[in-house]
Amino acid sequence: MASKKLLILCVLFITFLSTVYSSQHDLTTDPYEASLVAKDAYIFAYPMLENYRTMYVEAVDSGVFNTFNHVKTIFGPQSRTVVRPNNDTIYSTAWLDLRAEPIVISLPAVSDRYFSLQLVDMYTHNFAYAGSRTTGTGAVTVMVAGPYWDGEIPSGIDNAFYSEGNYVYCVVRAAVNSERPGDLQTILQMQQKYSLQPLSTYCGEPEPSPLEAEDFPLFDQTVADSVGFIGYFNFLLGQLKIHPSEEALIERYSEIGVGPDFVFNPADLTEPVNEAIESAIAQARQEIYHPGTAMGSITNGWSLPGRIFGNRERMQGNYFIRATAAHMGLYGNDLEEAYYPSSFFDSDGEPLDASKYNYMITFSQDQLPPVDERGFWSITMYDADQFMVENPLDRYSIGDRSELVYGDDGSLVIYLQHKSPGESKESNWLPAPDGKFTTTLRIYIPLPEGLDPLYCPPAVRKAGAVE
Repeated sequence: MASKKLLILCVLFITFLSTVYSSQHDLTTDPYEASLVAKDAYIFAYPMLENYRTMYVEAVDSGVFNTFNHVKTIFGPQSRTVVRPNNDTIYSTAWLDLRAEPIVISLPAVSDRYFSLQLVDMYTHNFAYAGSRTTGTGAVTVMVAGPYWDGEIPSGIDNAFYSEGNYVYCVVRAAVNSERPGDLQTILQMQQKYSLQPLSTYCGEPEPSPLEAEDFPLFDQTVADSVGFIGYFNFLLGQLKIHPSEEALIERYSEIGVGPDFVFNPADLTEPVNEAIESAIAQARQEIYHPGTAMGSITNGWSLPGRIFGNRERMQGNYFIRATAAHMGLYGNDLEEAYYPSSFFDSDGEPLDASKYNYMITFSQDQLPPVDERGFWSITMYDADQFMVENPLDRYSIGDRSELVYGDDGSLVIYLQHKSPGESKESNWLPAPDGKFTTTLRIYIPLPEGLDPLYCPPAVRKAGAVE
């Protein structure tokens, strides 16, 4: 009798396994087909992998979700972690785990400076904003819900935002003026008023039953750069509600073992198919790293980025753009929130080099950066390694919040050089290194006319050889 029961259990278990694996479809044995599918799948997955890598380091490894991490210093030459940092804003970030219930974020009124909350989903779509541009300068309380939550929105919630995935990256930016004494301390005090809490706590209700701890796969960059990316991709798809417009796409990727929570083992693929996938990944990475003009255009020595970040509606189908944008600058803003042209060449098409020349940018009154009154603009100086530059003024960016001197006709000249242009001009001097350099112009909340067509700053021009 016992043996009969054991036989029945074995049959049921085999049937269960058969059902699970049949849902993963037949794997292709055609290397050419595998190559085509793998390249598309890798490009689709690339920003999700970059996002997971960051989440693993910042939240999974530390076990810290649903808690703000506040940056408490202004970036300067000592900041060497991220290339081309800015010293315009102070960041507060959090990784939200929405599996059990929504998270409520409350932010204070901020009327004296630019301020924004950016929410990024697991695809790296910017699916929601709050702050100066979108919700105004008053205090705001938002609820962020996951894909399967269908409860009622409680009173006191100003905006309810819904993510397509279980995990969300939250970025709060507050403008800081490094030239204004005490401004950093004002931001640090403001950070203490940021609130992040589960919906049940906000409503004064019992917490939902605790969920089983998620078994996050250990992130290994070598694995992510190989056919092993499929394992990560499958885990991430299992944390999402796949959009109807992409169901057929994910179905096609199943030919190489892709699917929500599918168990992936490279040994299930033939050796020629594995080789074809590895080759396709290498090709995809080359294209992601060298996108040419796909990300924007170059005019007057300025690189003008196009619409490379946005919500699902804007990024729908633009998988290559989304991947390259993630490589260039993960968690970048929508153009409406911030626009970042960068200068690499002067008006003669030559690389900028302050050991050879002094430079200047001359804005006529109608060429000044097109910025909304709720925002601001700045130009930041970087050395050849894309970091800020030590200088005697302790000045790393300059802009409309600086004490600039304008011409009688409303024009503005910015001096870019290693040595002082003279005491009378130092108010408009952005010190450069004694060598090659580049600059980035940041416009927070650009005016609509600055985006269609894209605003191009005046060319950086030589102002004489260095003596």
